[in-house]
Amino acid sequence: MAELFRLDGVTVRDGEHVVLDAVDLVLPDVGLTVVVGPSGSGKTTLLRLLDRLEVPTAGTVTFRGRALDDIEVCSLRRRVAMVFQRPPVFGGSGFDNLRVARPDLGVAEAEEACRGAGLDPTVLEQAADTLSGGEAQRLCLARALLTDPEVVLADEPTASLDGAAREAIEALSSRLAERGRSLVWVTHDPGQVRRLARHVVVLHDGRVRATGSLDALVDHPDPMVRASIGSDA
Repeated sequence: MAELFRLDGVTVRDGEHVVLDAVDLVLPDVGLTVVVGPSGSGKTTLLRLLDRLEVPTAGTVTFRGRALDDIEVCSLRRRVAMVFQRPPVFGGSGFDNLRVARPDLGVAEAEEACRGAGLDPTVLEQAADTLSGGEAQRLCLARALLTDPEVVLADEPTASLDGAAREAIEALSSRLAERGRSLVWVTHDPGQVRRLARHVVVLHDGRVRATGSLDALVDHPDPMVRASIGSDA
């Protein structure tokens, strides 16, 4: 199985606090990987490492076999896009927001990007700060996809959304994975793990508690792992 990201002996410290502790981990190139664990387990820090929004205190991170330190940051972020829990919406219209990613973007391409993210193209004419939470999140996902990234990193992108908006984002992410896009999705919701994951990483207290396919972890002997993925075992 091809490697997407690899972490070897990765430690991240925040002062005296160890956020990630000597993590050895391979994220396979299998479509949709879900990273799950309780608050404070290091999920967001792990995701930020993959886009060089943070750097490890010790250890190395590689992307498709190449050390992240050897990849120019702008080049990396064209290949690896980040979608945050609270989507950064800029002033101006929806169209203005999309052009942040592609200044040369035309109207027809912008409308296509909206439809691809499950948005009505009329949002292009609306003030971006008037959009609902679900619309803003999908607009930001459309913006991220305009650079045609190889990988999308999603940090609890549905945590503050209502049920309908959450379902729309989940469905879009599943479609992207089915079409060959790699996604790494952070959540603390066991139900979301069950709905989305092909591969799972369970974090606890800055360490990898378990990793593997969803099916392989259903009968895991560790009750914390089973609870994290919503297993009845």
